[in-house]
Amino acid sequence: MTTAKPLALLRSVWVLAVAPLSLAAWSATVQVDVRDGAGQPISGAVVFLESAQAQRVVRPLQGVEMAQEKKQFVPAVLAVTTGTEVHFPNHDAVRHHVYSFSAAKKFEIKLYKGTPSNPVLFDQPGVVLLGCNIHDQMVGWILVLDTPYFASSSAGGLQPGRAALVQIPAGSYQLRTWHPGLAVGAPPLTQPLIVDAGAGEVRASVRLTGLTP
Repeated sequence: MTTAKPLALLRSVWVLAVAPLSLAAWSATVQVDVRDGAGQPISGAVVFLESAQAQRVVRPLQGVEMAQEKKQFVPAVLAVTTGTEVHFPNHDAVRHHVYSFSAAKKFEIKLYKGTPSNPVLFDQPGVVLLGCNIHDQMVGWILVLDTPYFASSSAGGLQPGRAALVQIPAGSYQLRTWHPGLAVGAPPLTQPLIVDAGAGEVRASVRLTGLTP
């Protein structure tokens, strides 16, 4: 009778210790190599994995900003999950008038400086093209996603054009790739991708053709 509780406690500790290892064995890193039609690496592409499971676990992001600095949107491309609120701080000495006519989110923040008190809620998946009513050269994009699994391809590092999606559960996905150089309204490039249990690392290659500079 005196050993029952210690044995039960040891079993509980063992389960808690093994559970994270088991979960790790069922996830993988997906390495995506993004190149143009000539085979050159592309930076600034957003790659994401969609599935029914991914949509069930997606949650809004917190503390997200798209600033205006030196009459530019920073970052120029921002990926967020559905339901995320985005702040638009203006760090310039001049006023900006941010707007979008995109189907995924129509809004405007009229002439202002500083940071508006109310963020903008992005509650529909899709591509949101941003502009400034005062400075025509200002262009930005917000990609609203129904998945928590996304990353951007890098310009620097040892592997330019590479995007790494980490802790991806095993399953069947649609790998989608979007870049601001695609024609306005063009859908992301889509290809199937399977992540096997215990795979550790999965590699995929994407070719984006017809991009505008």
